[in-house]
Amino acid sequence: MSLIYIVEDDKNIQEIEMFSLKNSGYIVCGFENAKDFYKRIAEKQPDIVILDIMLPDEDGLSILKKLRSTPDTRRIPVIMVTAKTTEIDTVKGLELGADDYISKPFGVMELVSRVKALLRRTGESKEDKVIRLGKIYMDDERHTVYVDDRVCELTFKEYELLSLLMNNRNRVMSRDVIMDRIWSTDYEGESRTLDVHIKTLRQKLGEEGARIKTIRNVGYVME
Repeated sequence: MSLIYIVEDDKNIQEIEMFSLKNSGYIVCGFENAKDFYKRIAEKQPDIVILDIMLPDEDGLSILKKLRSTPDTRRIPVIMVTAKTTEIDTVKGLELGADDYISKPFGVMELVSRVKALLRRTGESKEDKVIRLGKIYMDDERHTVYVDDRVCELTFKEYELLSLLMNNRNRVMSRDVIMDRIWSTDYEGESRTLDVHIKTLRQKLGEEGARIKTIRNVGYVME
């Protein structure tokens, strides 16, 4: 059952939105300001956010920008809602990364329909493009790694090695399998290459590098 967060300061509109979505089988939480929304999303992430632009403490466009610039929330689907109908507001929202846009006044059936469509699209595209392990966040679509919300600069081979280990977490990967997958060469005579890459990868990951364990005479495992 999908979890939806609604950020809307107009209580009447928020209640209508929540009622219609709950009746459609969703779990819904409402927030009247950015402060309460930030507090909750840090505790639990929703499957979708319905975000009003005009809010008392921070406008929705600013909230959207923060969501898209933070690794843990950048992929959460967002529908922007506004009473404004000018083209520039629509363009701003979409340029900042909004997935859909709906203008007030709107019918509840239209809202439910858009939510269903967006959840269906994003559900089909999630796959394993984003991998999380502890404080390590790997965005395979953008070929980027973050550690504790900071970008971790990796070489191509380091990235491929980390991806292999994270996708096979808690599974011991033998040296010859790693060499074949990453370098397409036999293990014999190339072990030093792997050892050096593991060492530099651990260093770049900082404290999280300790997750890569050496299994003596076998290979490596990421826990």
